[in-house]
Amino acid sequence: MDPKYEEIIVKNFFINRIRDRILYELSSPKRRIHALNRLCHNYKDTLDEKYLIEVPKPNSNYAEIVSLLKKYGAGNFCYAISFNKDIDGKHLPLSDALKKAVGYGLPSLLICIPDELGYFESEQEFGSPKRFIIKKGAH
Repeated sequence: MDPKYEEIIVKNFFINRIRDRILYELSSPKRRIHALNRLCHNYKDTLDEKYLIEVPKPNSNYAEIVSLLKKYGAGNFCYAISFNKDIDGKHLPLSDALKKAVGYGLPSLLICIPDELGYFESEQEFGSPKRFIIKKGAH
């Protein structure tokens, strides 16, 4: 885990009133699951919606999402906050992270370099999960 990078992510994309709580939860392996759970059904109460751009369907091809992120200016690497333990808390190649996040069924937040752009996939409930580009200044 990279606490300094996670602090940047939280300050950029999470709603103000819960930022301190999210940082507290992310800082501990025991409490981290609580922060991840907030990204399940109530992600709209956790992430600042003004930065979310829904990816139109069909949207389950990770390579197409990589291309879309590149159009917005993404670099080749990202940082993951995810239920998928293979990628959570790691800096890794964007395409590798998306392969593991897209269609996983549980939320993943991948923040690209630069820090003001990323991808969020919500929890799968009925049908396909919602998928978003998350970008500062989106709206």
